[in-house]
Amino acid sequence: MDEMVYLAMTGAKQTEFAQAINSNNLANVSTSGFRADLHSFSSERVDGPGVGSRINAVVESYGTDFSQGAVANTGRDLDVAIKGPGFFAVQAPDGSEAYTRAGDLRVNAGGLLTNGAGHLVLGDGGPLAVPPNNSLTIGSDGTVTVQPVGQGPEALAVVDRLKLVNPDIKQLAKGSDGLLYLANGESADADAAVTITAGALEQSNVNVAMTLVNMIELSRQYEMQVNVMKTAKENADAAAQLMSVG
Repeated sequence: MDEMVYLAMTGAKQTEFAQAINSNNLANVSTSGFRADLHSFSSERVDGPGVGSRINAVVESYGTDFSQGAVANTGRDLDVAIKGPGFFAVQAPDGSEAYTRAGDLRVNAGGLLTNGAGHLVLGDGGPLAVPPNNSLTIGSDGTVTVQPVGQGPEALAVVDRLKLVNPDIKQLAKGSDGLLYLANGESADADAAVTITAGALEQSNVNVAMTLVNMIELSRQYEMQVNVMKTAKENADAAAQLMSVG
């Protein structure tokens, strides 16, 4: 009876873990540039004394879906989307370099360029600072050009260039903050082949229909495991009654 409860409890726990991954994907369906997390169930033999055929279902997170999301035109000058493979380089909260596909840029109160999540966007010389201006445009190569306050169009000045990178995606891992990092804290070199489109945003690559179906399936699996535990308890109670009669 204890083995039955243990197996059902483990199955419920792993199903709950899978549901957490699935729910996080669904919660970020509207997050620009979000990359869905992947998971799978695998069988793992239960160690220790007992029947050798006992198998647990274990959930494993096996990386990130790097397929490109749909690109929507916004008409906003500071919205940019990467064409094809590549990433924007940003500064993580701990000061390290990280990568994202989110191109919802804005200028904060300190004159620094950030994305919608508040991460500082990196240029060739570090965090990209934008001086007071009448207009700001971003070229297809990531060049940031401004028209200084009080001056005409003839005074356009190049401020910096967005750091656009294209590392091997096999070397990237997603952190708890949703940003992508290279192993061992390394930094990727800028790649001139990466280009962007202004006035557009890449959407999340989460498949809503599939994610909802997965949520229903995982809920049913969890309920099944709970029912197994209830059955184990009923069997134990019935056995205890028989023992008391004897």
